[in-house]
Amino acid sequence: MIVADRKKIPEIRDMIRSHKRVLLVGCGTCVTVCLAGGEREVGILGSALRMSLKLAGCTVAVDEYTIERQCEDAFIDALAPRVKEYDAIVSLGCGAGVQTLAERFPTTPVYPGLNTQFIGILESQGVWTEKCLGCGHCRLGEFAGVCPITRCAKRLLNGPCGGSREGKCEIHADTECAWQRIYDRAKALGILAKFDAIAQPHDWSTGIDGGPRKVIREDQCIAGMGPKA
Repeated sequence: MIVADRKKIPEIRDMIRSHKRVLLVGCGTCVTVCLAGGEREVGILGSALRMSLKLAGCTVAVDEYTIERQCEDAFIDALAPRVKEYDAIVSLGCGAGVQTLAERFPTTPVYPGLNTQFIGILESQGVWTEKCLGCGHCRLGEFAGVCPITRCAKRLLNGPCGGSREGKCEIHADTECAWQRIYDRAKALGILAKFDAIAQPHDWSTGIDGGPRKVIREDQCIAGMGPKA
């Protein structure tokens, strides 16, 4: 899932202090799971913002609304009738959600209420860990299901750096060495011999360096509504 955390109240307050009516918009999927932007978090932020604005002498009305997903127009339809009542939106969605709302409502300022962090998992209560870089060229099949591109601090593809100690990364002492994980899992699976071969360099052309990426599934496109040329 996409993991994010909330911006500090003063930062959000200063973004909206020049407006009259602001709508906080939550998202009911990824950022709800990571306790950053769901209906509950929208309510907490709304109360905190109203108090902060009042203390700062700002007369800004702040209301709240949560939709299922901010990254899909079908769900934004439920929000659209309300937007005309406000002169700004604060999105508690990920970066994709913020940009989708901005595209849908081109004459309404849309501000981010969260900092989008990474694609990860819930490791333990209140702790989320990055697992995927979204590099566009998945090689988990080569590395026993453990991604060295994301989980190795040096992104090494042909074994550990030699600096780890007792299975911990030399860069981050509280982080497990990715190559120790790869080795242990490959040994358990009986596939250590596959690492005798040199892994090929990673194809970074599928990443973000060439600009925004797009996935097109022709079999899912509706006739006449396919990708724009």
